[in-house]
Amino acid sequence: MNLLLDTHIWLWYLLGDNRLSGELKSLISDPSTELWLSPISIWETIILAEKRRISLQPNTSEWINLSLQKLETREAAFNYEIAILSREILLPHQDPADRFIAATAIFSNLTLATVDQNLIGFSWLQTIS
Repeated sequence: MNLLLDTHIWLWYLLGDNRLSGELKSLISDPSTELWLSPISIWETIILAEKRRISLQPNTSEWINLSLQKLETREAAFNYEIAILSREILLPHQDPADRFIAATAIFSNLTLATVDQNLIGFSWLQTIS
């Protein structure tokens, strides 16, 4: 399976958060699962740390770099087509990170791992919770 990790799923897995389902823990740790991460998730993580909604030690940049080594992911492309698609998809809100991540999943034909209710239940977006 080719799995694009939504920002919260990536963080929950690495931080050992018990909100992550057993199914997703197993999929993420399965060597046959190809894991993908959008650069937008890095940007969103930095913003969460700046707003003090999460605390990453020893500092945000080092935590991100160590985490990228700890959990091997492929960097999902961010390109013109994804930028355009992010504005064409119908979502119930205007959150740019959600829009870019959803558009990335669609464009790259990836299953989006998310529990975000704003991203689940669309026929045009393959998700797993």
